[in-house]
Amino acid sequence: MEEIIVFALTGILIGFSKGGLGGPVPVALTVPMLTLIIDPQVAVALILPLLIFADAFALYIYWKQWDRRYIKLMLLPGLIGMAVGMLVLRDIDPVTLKRIIGGLTLVALVFKVTSDHLATLTYVPQKWHGYFAGWASGFGSTLANVGAPPFTAYLLLQPKMTPRRFVGTTTLFFAVMNLTKLPGYIAIDIFDFDRLIGIAWVFVLIPPAVLVARYLIDHINQQVFEWLMMVPLAVLSLYLLFLS
Repeated sequence: MEEIIVFALTGILIGFSKGGLGGPVPVALTVPMLTLIIDPQVAVALILPLLIFADAFALYIYWKQWDRRYIKLMLLPGLIGMAVGMLVLRDIDPVTLKRIIGGLTLVALVFKVTSDHLATLTYVPQKWHGYFAGWASGFGSTLANVGAPPFTAYLLLQPKMTPRRFVGTTTLFFAVMNLTKLPGYIAIDIFDFDRLIGIAWVFVLIPPAVLVARYLIDHINQQVFEWLMMVPLAVLSLYLLFLS
C-alpha cells in the first residue's frame, strides 16, 4: 500500500508539472520520495519512462514555441553532461547517490526561491555560460532528474525571453534529454523492468493530472501551491543529504 501511494503521487506530480502547475518543483519531489522505498538508482530509472510519456503532452501544448538558438547552444554540452552523469550513476554506491540527490534537490529548491530576482540582475550574455548551463543540466538531469535550475537560470537571464518561449524551449530541451537518457540507463543496467511493468498503471494517472493542472492554473494561487510543494521538498532534501 505504501508503494502504491508513493507511485500514485509520483504520477500525479509529474502530470502537474508538465501541465504547468508548480514548474519543476513537483518533478523534483518524485525521486527523493521514491528513494524512501526503493534503491536510488532504480528510482532514477523508473521516473524516466513516466517523464517521457508526460513530455509528449507538454510538447503538444508548446509545439514550435521554442527558441532554436538556445537548443543549439546547450544541447551538445547537455549530452556531454549526461554522459558524465551516466558514468557516475553506474559506479556510485546507493548511500552516496542519496546524498547527491538530496544536494541537487536542495540546489533546485534554493534556485526556485531566488529565481524571481534573476530578471533584475544586470547581465551580459556569454556563450560559455550557455555551454556550462547545458552541461550542468545534463549532469543533474541524469543523476536525479533535477537538471532544470542551471538551464532555466540561463534562459531567465536572456533579454526578450517571453514566458511561452521560455516554457517551450525548456520543454523541448528536456524532452530530447529524457529520450537520450533511456538507452543510457538500459546500457548501465539500472532498469528494473519487472517493477516498471508493475507500475504501468501510473501512466494512466498522468493525462488527467495534466488536465487538472491546466484547470487549476487559473483557479488557485500558484505561489501558495509552490510553497506547499517546497516544504516537503526541503524536508526530503535535508533527510537524504544528512540522515540517509
